[in-house]
Amino acid sequence: MNKLTSLLLAALLVMLSACTTPRGAAIVSEVVREKKSDSPTFQVVEVNRERLPSLAKWPANGWHGHYHWLKASRGSSSNVIRSGDTVDLIIWDSEENSLLTGAGQKSTEMRGLNVSSSGTIFVPYLDEVLVRGQTPNDARRSIQSKLTQISPSAQVQLMFTPGLQNSVDLVTGVGSPGSYPLPNRNFTILSLISLGGGIDLGLRNPLVRLIRGSKTYEIRAEELFETQSKNVTLRGGDKVLVREDDRYFTALGATGTEEIVYFDKEHITTIEALSMLGGLNDNAANLKGVLVLREYPAKNVGVGLETPDLQQVVFVFDLTNADGLFAARSFEVQPNDTVLATESVVSGARKILSLIGTSFGVVNAATN
Repeated sequence: MNKLTSLLLAALLVMLSACTTPRGAAIVSEVVREKKSDSPTFQVVEVNRERLPSLAKWPANGWHGHYHWLKASRGSSSNVIRSGDTVDLIIWDSEENSLLTGAGQKSTEMRGLNVSSSGTIFVPYLDEVLVRGQTPNDARRSIQSKLTQISPSAQVQLMFTPGLQNSVDLVTGVGSPGSYPLPNRNFTILSLISLGGGIDLGLRNPLVRLIRGSKTYEIRAEELFETQSKNVTLRGGDKVLVREDDRYFTALGATGTEEIVYFDKEHITTIEALSMLGGLNDNAANLKGVLVLREYPAKNVGVGLETPDLQQVVFVFDLTNADGLFAARSFEVQPNDTVLATESVVSGARKILSLIGTSFGVVNAATN
């Protein structure tokens, strides 16, 4: 080794010991050091298989923890009359001097009978007749049976038009949104989406939301399409929306990317998140320092053994051993988390060596 090279190496050692180089991620020791502080500002949790069961009981963060959906059930192939529907009656009677028809007439029409909030329609000589909850055929037979007490030969023809409570609204995320009457009691959500022109192809990771009364249900469109038992039967008044799944986590540090990453399925583990990022940077990442940063709302902090001690929590994974790898395979990333791969200390040395250049043969030797 010549004198010039020796001088360069000496200068290099001084630079390594005295200088701080620009780097793309934190050093894990800088983060874990907070754990030993007398007054920590965030909580550091080293994740392993032994701790997974207790961590799984911590409150969900950024959402309610899972999508809630109804179980599919089959209904009748015919529709039912509901309040708000409109009923048309045609009554046929061949009796002479019938009370039901006019002179010289064999039938009379009663159109536009609105089903009241109590579920009835008014029929002359019968007063209020309950029709809500009945199929059109059942309602026809009921009215005809009552009319035979007045005229034994009376026959009834009944037609109805669904009102708002016998239709569903397809609000957004499809080709043709709008209000759709229910053709029968077995009309499913996939049939409605198909009738509306299908889900907009421009939607990223579409999510189907069903609003029924005061309750809201959600499911990923992919799961709805693949699982027959999820294809629920709709009820009058239901509202269906298709929108993008807006849950995301951020990626920072020595990963394959630094960006906002949207969830492409309901649950994502730490290992899956790293895979979505393109893996770790082989030349920079510290496998003992993969971090998941999370901030809990104040109401979920320090209220029991199965809650975090502080609002801000750093979960630390050591991927150099099987225990850490299996833990990362099970620990779920939650919406608004930050997945951060810390930088290896050796990476800083490489950056300084790269400043010297390869002309003296120092970089490869020091790296090795």
